[in-house]
Amino acid sequence: MFDAIIKQIRELYRTDDFIALHEPRFIGNEKKYLGECIDSTFVSSVGKFVDRFEEMTAAYTGAGKAIVCVNGTEALHMALRLVGVQYDDEVITQPLTFIATANAIAYTGAHPVFVDVDRDTMGLSPTAMSEFLQEHAEIRDDGQCYNRGTGRKISACVPMHTFGHPVKIDELVTLCEQYSIPLVEDAAESIGSTFRGKHTGTFGKIGILSYNGNKIITTGGGGMILTNDIELGKLAKHQTTQAKVPHPWEFQHDQLGYNYRMPNINAALGVAQMEQLPLFLKKKRELAAAYQMFFNRIGVESFREPANCVSNYWLNVILMKDRKERDEFLGYSNKNRVMTRPVWTLMNKLPMYRDAQTGDLTNSLWFEDCVVNIPSSIIP
Repeated sequence: MFDAIIKQIRELYRTDDFIALHEPRFIGNEKKYLGECIDSTFVSSVGKFVDRFEEMTAAYTGAGKAIVCVNGTEALHMALRLVGVQYDDEVITQPLTFIATANAIAYTGAHPVFVDVDRDTMGLSPTAMSEFLQEHAEIRDDGQCYNRGTGRKISACVPMHTFGHPVKIDELVTLCEQYSIPLVEDAAESIGSTFRGKHTGTFGKIGILSYNGNKIITTGGGGMILTNDIELGKLAKHQTTQAKVPHPWEFQHDQLGYNYRMPNINAALGVAQMEQLPLFLKKKRELAAAYQMFFNRIGVESFREPANCVSNYWLNVILMKDRKERDEFLGYSNKNRVMTRPVWTLMNKLPMYRDAQTGDLTNSLWFEDCVVNIPSSIIP
């Protein structure tokens, strides 16, 4: 079976050379726009490409406002700050996620609380979260939600759309509203994904995207804050640019700010990549369909987009029977120069988060044992 999988991947990519997990594709105006940016000398945080990238992203996602950041992790940190997460608060998220989700929570001084994922989304489970809140949460006289056991305020919920597959975001929004918990979407991996026709990252109070080099579109390194709250968006722009008050020559800052600005030169790359996004998404779904047809034929389970969703299929997933088979395949495929990877180690198993509170994590543990990501670059 392993040999058949490797053979199929090589046939799809039409090469006997090393096959990476996910490479960027530069087939449009990238060099042209980078040249324009360099010629303009506006290569730092001010320039026409920053403005254009924000406008294109807001228009594409349907967000009221989009604000560039230097990377997705800092965008998430900023988003948590903007919804009021403070030192010693708690933030509910999932253990099956990239480390940036938990780290951004820790940057605020808050404590991550890990709740299980759903089998059909790989993302935060509304059922598991509801059970956790019923057991541990209470609304106090100030109208805020608190953890009865720790006494800490639960100041945000951060679902992550794993590998571009949307969570049951409508149920999470309803649940968060019931418990007065702001919802912050980690849509880092899901540009181009929608739930019931609406783009991920636009359901909660605030959301974020990532443009790391391994994403569907890239700015080299970069992130974006999305919000439908225009005033919150203006505050995000102000705080990510050092909270500098406009003045012809003086340096005035009216609150704590952050140097989280994306340079114009990165935004130039982003504008060119955004122009190619519809094509890239089409190619990603064609690749996913080809994989699914093949894996159906040989009896291997592949992960598919959840109900009511259109997924971007950022990274394709196959599910092995157990950790033993998973590790055997990882060893075989990488030895044969086809890059494959397991899913992340669960956050609550990492040394800095071992003391975090968790719910029952049955599904997360199962995914950790069985998930394998296979090459998912857009086929040239």
